[in-house]
Amino acid sequence: MLDTAQPTARPRPRPRSGGWPAVLAVTAGVFAIVTTEILPVGLLTPIGADFRISDGTAGLMMTLPGLVAAVAAPAVTVATRRADRRTMLCALLLLLALADLLNAFAPAYGAVLVARVALGLVIGAFWSIGSGLAPRLVPPHRQALANTVIFTAVPLGSVLGVPAGVLLGSLAGWRAAFAAMGVLTLLVLAALLAFLPPLAPPATTTGLGVLRGLLTGRATRAGLAVTFLIVLAHFGGYTYVTPFLAEVTHAGPGLIGGLLLAYGAAGLLGNLLAGRHAARALRPVFTAAAALLAAATLLLPLLGTTGPGATALLLLWGAAYGAVPVCSLSWFLAAAPHAPEAAGVLFTASFQATIGIAALLGGAVVDRTTPTTVLLLAGATALLAAVTALLTAPAATTSR
Repeated sequence: MLDTAQPTARPRPRPRSGGWPAVLAVTAGVFAIVTTEILPVGLLTPIGADFRISDGTAGLMMTLPGLVAAVAAPAVTVATRRADRRTMLCALLLLLALADLLNAFAPAYGAVLVARVALGLVIGAFWSIGSGLAPRLVPPHRQALANTVIFTAVPLGSVLGVPAGVLLGSLAGWRAAFAAMGVLTLLVLAALLAFLPPLAPPATTTGLGVLRGLLTGRATRAGLAVTFLIVLAHFGGYTYVTPFLAEVTHAGPGLIGGLLLAYGAAGLLGNLLAGRHAARALRPVFTAAAALLAAATLLLPLLGTTGPGATALLLLWGAAYGAVPVCSLSWFLAAAPHAPEAAGVLFTASFQATIGIAALLGGAVVDRTTPTTVLLLAGATALLAAVTALLTAPAATTSR
């Protein structure tokens, strides 16, 4: 039975190693996870054609990991709260490698979905544990920078992972892309084993009572609301951007890969800028990100019918979304400075649950209407997120 008692303080052991090599190893782990998670966005059409399923049904590859991760984030973190964090992260990456290989050799779409369920378990647990590790790996004055470095893995998954997967998929088939991710994940596992020090559970263990306590805070509830709206807007549209580019922009696989690369590069820039300014000006940064995302998705159906127009708006979209993860985590960490791992659990659960919901709702809409309708609905939702952030976000946070 899970212990729901309140957290108890214990001396935190001093790690034998760590520092920036460990931060980079964790970043590489996040990169492998993010790339595996969003890779179907660039390969949605060939995967659907191979299994003879609709775009909406293929979108279940995004829905299932998100929903499973939302449950896994609190469940696994609480159940393993006394386990060494290094052991947990390494075990999760091994599971990720096996899921990638199952994807690569799946004989039927059902096997693909099984692999995506395993991916969801990895996402929920790895993000919940890994997002709060920076304070334990680097000195206090480097923690904000370490968090920013870890979060560069999110846009890098778009900059490097997805375009490379699309290119490899066009040359050798979509299965080759997942096989390559399996090999890459095993290399990242070796890096974690080499550089991440033994990490005993944090001084404040993450029990169910801690999570319930955080949910009673007004700041936490407001953060959940804004995160839900902006992630719903983004993934509701982005999951089906490839069909839009193919049908409306009339882009071929090469151009689509290039556009996704441009989007990811802009996302990396947005992440770096937000990482520098979110702690001092969370409200304006988060509000601006949501407003720019709304503008990009609302204008794509009007101006994205040509390559240049689609490129410009995807650059804007990428820069806007690149700021979202670091802003959202900063909000949750500010709401629970005494329990960073618990804040990471709420961040991961809310983010991933919304990804699953967004892909599911977007799939229902795209199968009944058009990708254009999905983008317009995403833009309206992003506008609502911008207003909510403007009214409820803390003006600034204090970096830990």
